[in-house]
Amino acid sequence: MKKTTIFLYTLLLIFTYSSLCAFSKEANSEPVLVQSGKQKHWCSVCGMNIKMNYKTSHTSKLPSGKNRQYCSIRCLTVDMHEHNLNADDVKVVDVLSEELIDAKAAFYVVGSDIKGTMTKVSKLAFENAESAEDFSIENGGDVVSFDKALEIAKKSLESDIQMINKKKIKKIYPMGKKIFENTCKKDIEPKNYLQINELKSAIKNENLCKEKNGEELDEKELQAVSVYLWEVKKFDDLEKIANTIKVTKDEKCPICGMFVYKYPKWAAQIFYGDSHLSFDGIKDMMKYYFKHKDSVSKILVTDYYSQKAIDGAEAYYVIGSDVYGPMGDEIIPFKNESEAKTFNIDHKGFKVLNFIDINKEEVDKLD
Repeated sequence: MKKTTIFLYTLLLIFTYSSLCAFSKEANSEPVLVQSGKQKHWCSVCGMNIKMNYKTSHTSKLPSGKNRQYCSIRCLTVDMHEHNLNADDVKVVDVLSEELIDAKAAFYVVGSDIKGTMTKVSKLAFENAESAEDFSIENGGDVVSFDKALEIAKKSLESDIQMINKKKIKKIYPMGKKIFENTCKKDIEPKNYLQINELKSAIKNENLCKEKNGEELDEKELQAVSVYLWEVKKFDDLEKIANTIKVTKDEKCPICGMFVYKYPKWAAQIFYGDSHLSFDGIKDMMKYYFKHKDSVSKILVTDYYSQKAIDGAEAYYVIGSDVYGPMGDEIIPFKNESEAKTFNIDHKGFKVLNFIDINKEEVDKLD
């Protein structure tokens, strides 16, 4: 009897192990990628490869209508925290068919034995309840709605970020730094990119980093160096530049809610005595300014070329160019009028204005 019990238990362990090993989050065929440009292969929040994490992938739209794709519901939650995303626009990959389906109609298995993506607790979506129940019976976890899965993701976001940050500090940052110093061109400017997947795409497609034997970086190496450049070197470099706008990591733009420190190239500030508000671009700053002009003591904006803080009231602004900021069409500031006029010609701008000539109607048109 005892031998039979041990034998059955061993079979159970083998079956469970085989089941877990058989499941892969990677796409079995060509994945559906909704983002535009060469950066579409990577998560717009963390830079993780979409194809490799396709079965936990989600999509959404920014208020501007721009498509975003994420490796996980965790990264979707981060974007929801920063942008005013409409939950009705969210889609998720059905684990079985690998097709994008409406997230609100999906059935999520939360807390299965499958490893989570950017989170401790896995969350996998299915088109119908029966499939979710079958998966739950085989791999554990609870079947819940999208709203419940999102609520769980929001509650665990802080602890998930802490978990990922510990891994970054211990392993990813040192690995990325080593790769950068040994294989990359030293003139890479992370601040010139709006999202980590744009930086990652440039590193890969423009051959900015290559092994000494000429081979390209593999996905793990590419992710490590991208994360290091995006989260460490970018801010180290900015700290070395005198007279830049200083923004703390908890400052949010009062118009769109985005964390301003992530977009230092576009940072702007309005001061009211000793206090100030920070913005992720001139467009949002002006929207606030038109409603709160009284008692403004100083305005700082970031010169497009030097990245230094300049007096907003004395700057020159290009409206309607083909250069986009974090919130799409943007107003671009310059210290020198000649640079503003040259930029306006090179980038198909509409006009060059002084600060006092910027009006609400023109700002609103940018949306």
